[in-house]
Amino acid sequence: MRLCSIASGSSGNCIYVGSEATHLLVDAGVSGKRTESGLKQLGLTGRDIDGILVTHEHSDHISGLGALVRKYGIPIYATAGTIQAMKSCTQLGRVEEELFHPVQEDRKLVIKDLTINPMRISHDAAQPVGYRISYGSKRVAVCTDLGVYNDYTVECLKGMDALLLEANHDVNMLQVGPYPYYLKQRILGERGHLSNENSGRLLCRILHDGLKAVLLGHLSKENNLPELAFESVRMEINQGDTPYRASDFDIRVARRSEVSPAIEIA
Repeated sequence: MRLCSIASGSSGNCIYVGSEATHLLVDAGVSGKRTESGLKQLGLTGRDIDGILVTHEHSDHISGLGALVRKYGIPIYATAGTIQAMKSCTQLGRVEEELFHPVQEDRKLVIKDLTINPMRISHDAAQPVGYRISYGSKRVAVCTDLGVYNDYTVECLKGMDALLLEANHDVNMLQVGPYPYYLKQRILGERGHLSNENSGRLLCRILHDGLKAVLLGHLSKENNLPELAFESVRMEINQGDTPYRASDFDIRVARRSEVSPAIEIA
């Protein structure tokens, strides 16, 4: 099983998860050209993609979706609320109705040899979800765009072999930055985005011996720095109520404009 970030950040998100037989994307928020370039680095093409799992309808998650599915006829999987919201987005363009496949939170879906289990998240979108994907006993998750986490979130993310988790902003950078007040409040709110510190605190609750790797994703271009996200999350783990140290785990930052090294789970 393999997890790889093709692009991750406030300006566009596209994550690959797959097995030898099945290849999925979580979101398609960058251009088709960038997506196909990323797939090429993984030895794949758009024709190999068996489905695109959409977390929600915001442009940084679907801006390249329409072009990809029209070119290759790729099925789209999303909640009913997200599908309805996407259909009203002019940037999606015309998509054949039969390509839309509704999913439900906490109801499993099987695509070839992968099992997908959507999870609820708190974000200001129609019906947003994160995705847990398993291949046999191996499990990975992609969880971004959540303003808060709770016990449900923790339970959903326990036992993962690898995880892409949001570390969107540094609170101080956001507060003193150029964003208007209403936007700062949105990002800091319960339906906004997870800060570096809260990302680290959530990790403290789900770390376990079998966790192979963590990718920190969806970093804000204006309100975060890769080095700051990395060090802030590590500090929360090292100072948190957990028997682990940050150095016990492979923690990386997913870059907005570079394909990350693939995480291989044997």
